[in-house]
Parts: sequence; C-alpha cells; structure tokens
Amino acid sequence: MTQQLDHGTASDKLRPDLKLIADQLDSHCTLLDVGCADGTLLQWLFKHKNIDGRGIELEVANVQSCVEKGLFVVQGDADTDLNDYGDDSFDYVVLSRTLQAVHRPRDVLSNLLRIGNKAVVTIPNFGFWRVRLSLALSGRMPMTSHLSKMWYETDNIHFCTIRDMFELIALDGYHLERFVPVSQSGKPLTHGPRRSNLLASQALFIISK
Repeated sequence: MTQQLDHGTASDKLRPDLKLIADQLDSHCTLLDVGCADGTLLQWLFKHKNIDGRGIELEVANVQSCVEKGLFVVQGDADTDLNDYGDDSFDYVVLSRTLQAVHRPRDVLSNLLRIGNKAVVTIPNFGFWRVRLSLALSGRMPMTSHLSKMWYETDNIHFCTIRDMFELIALDGYHLERFVPVSQSGKPLTHGPRRSNLLASQALFIISK
C-alpha cells in the first residue's frame, strides 16, 4: 500500500534541535524515530527528504496525532519495546532528547545500534554553565529553556552531561562519527568536548558500532 501522508499540516520550519537532526540525514534513507512525539520530524523528513520513516511513541494522544497525519507510528516504550525490532532494520535510528528520560539508557543505546546502522542521539546537557550556576546559587534543581519543568514534573530521571556521553560511548566501544554541541539559542558550536560540556546547552551525537 502506498503511504498517503497529509502534507497540509507539515511545517516548513522545525524546532532548531529537530532541524539539526534533519540536516544530518541522507535523503531516501530508512529511519526509526524513537519517542517521535506528534510526528513533526517524521512528517518534515517525508515531505522534504523523501525519507521512509517509522516511529514509536509512548503517549497515546501523540500516536493518534501521528496516525491522523498518515504516519507509520506505533505505541511503545523505548525501555521495553525496541526488542520487537530486528537487527539492522533501518539506516538511522533517532532518539531526540529522550535518553535521559528512559530507565535503562545504556540498554536503550545498545538497542538503537542493533536496530540501525547509525544512531542519532540528542541530549540536554546538564553540565551547561547556566545549570551549574543555578544549582550553586539557588540550591534548587535548575530550570532553563531546555529544562523547563519543575523537578517533580520532569520526565528526566538520568541526568547526563556531554562528558558522560563521551565516556559511555568509549566504554561500550562505539564509534562517534559526529559530535555537534549547540548553544542555548540553537546555534551549533565549534568547541571540543571539554569546553562544550560547559558552554553547550544540548548536543547531537551520531554513533555507529
């Protein structure tokens, strides 16, 4: 059956972190978006890069929104349901600002690289200087534009920095193909890992086995 995707609601403008992901992907590739939310990225990629995308999303309302747009998205949990996907099923697997919210990040990352040839992972950087300063001065869990919920409402359960990600990638023997630190305004930075751990509010990693 030919995919009939609703182009009417597809935006030509993406959130900066999603646009950064989109810029890394090859046209006409296959992709699984884990934690795809309302399908904004999947819809944009289909319209603008002719990418054959699938999605898995925990929230039922988001799944319904994706289906209404004509997207191939199923309800599922990254911690438990990635085992349903076969080895090397996709060119890319995307995990956008979700790794810190799963119960077993290391296992999830392993599954991403089992399912896809490459994993594109973005994280909010809890080592960002504003986060450090806020915690030091207020003595309370920080809030920024990318960490915008109170501690008792946030989905984040594993607080990860850029340095933590580099160490995990090295520990499990993965290959880091690309690292892009991003400023609070959404601008890519050119700093290395050490300075980025202080100056970047989030970061993108492209990882392979």
